[in-house]
Amino acid sequence: MQQHEFDAFSDMLQAVAEYCGKPLSPGVIAIYWQGLKDLDLPAVRHALNAHVQNPDTGQFMPKIADVRRMLGGTTQDSALRAWAKIDKAVRHVGPYASVAFDDALIHRVLHDMGGWVGLSSKSEDEWPFVAKEFENRYRGYAMRNERPEYPPVLTGIAEAENVRRGLRSDPPRLIGDATKAEAVMQGGTRRPLIGFATASAAAIEASQPLRVIDGRSAA
Repeated sequence: MQQHEFDAFSDMLQAVAEYCGKPLSPGVIAIYWQGLKDLDLPAVRHALNAHVQNPDTGQFMPKIADVRRMLGGTTQDSALRAWAKIDKAVRHVGPYASVAFDDALIHRVLHDMGGWVGLSSKSEDEWPFVAKEFENRYRGYAMRNERPEYPPVLTGIAEAENVRRGLRSDPPRLIGDATKAEAVMQGGTRRPLIGFATASAAAIEASQPLRVIDGRSAA
């Protein structure tokens, strides 16, 4: 959702709250906004409408987790759907072409696991363990509702070699919804996701162990 949609979101949420007999304060509405603003307004409206029509839980005010669960299922569901896309792409696209998925979290998790080429080099025997590692990492980000920085493209062997030689590369293959995959590419960052720097002299000096002289500590 965009900031200009806040009023519509607030009115919609307050209407549901009044229906459930639990009017919300501005502070609580702000919490809902922070927890749901990465979703589309029509999707949130759909989830709230579905909730109030649920004969088992519709009388209770939905929490943020309830809305997200109705839209995306559990974090395990999301992780398994994401892995299914990866598994299919590895088998049909392979490691030579660069790829862009329609889920930014896939990019970050695969980057953390060594990248597209590294993933594609895994053996069939290793594959179940790789799948489990991906699921755990993906769910970790999802359960914390994190939107970490990620690379715009997962680089394949051909692009890596072309960059080394100063040659042009083919566009990446888009995996899943093409429009969403292009949006993922536009939202990524080229800067290193893990920074490296040399410690300052002061920091090194401060980290030196103390020497003991005649029972007394001395620098």
